[in-house]
Amino acid sequence: MIVVDTNVLAYLYLPGEHTARAEALLEREPEWMAPVLWRSEFRNILAGYMRRGTLTFDQACNIQDEAESLLAGCEYEVDSRTVIELVRDSDCSAYDCEFVALAVKLDTKLVTMDKKLLRAFPRRAATLAAD
Repeated sequence: MIVVDTNVLAYLYLPGEHTARAEALLEREPEWMAPVLWRSEFRNILAGYMRRGTLTFDQACNIQDEAESLLAGCEYEVDSRTVIELVRDSDCSAYDCEFVALAVKLDTKLVTMDKKLLRAFPRRAATLAAD
């Protein structure tokens, strides 16, 4: 079981340079967890692809559905105080700290490519490339 940030999900569903690594990670670690926030962040990524003409509306809806199916039963609310403490102790956004807070709550790793998170939380965050 691991926590993945929204970009790792995007790498899985939107072909790019990190897609093969995201697919390999899913094979090795099929239990992916995320805070509920991932949905809004992922929809925002899909919106950008639609606006650039890279995805159609139907494609974006299908990808969102697939991602929601992958994380069904694996989405969590996080404690606000924990998130704010993590923000206080780092230079990361509250959004990013939600993923760290969930990794702490579940006592597992957060897989991310976010350099700021990797620097701020080296014991909790691991890069997709290293996994």
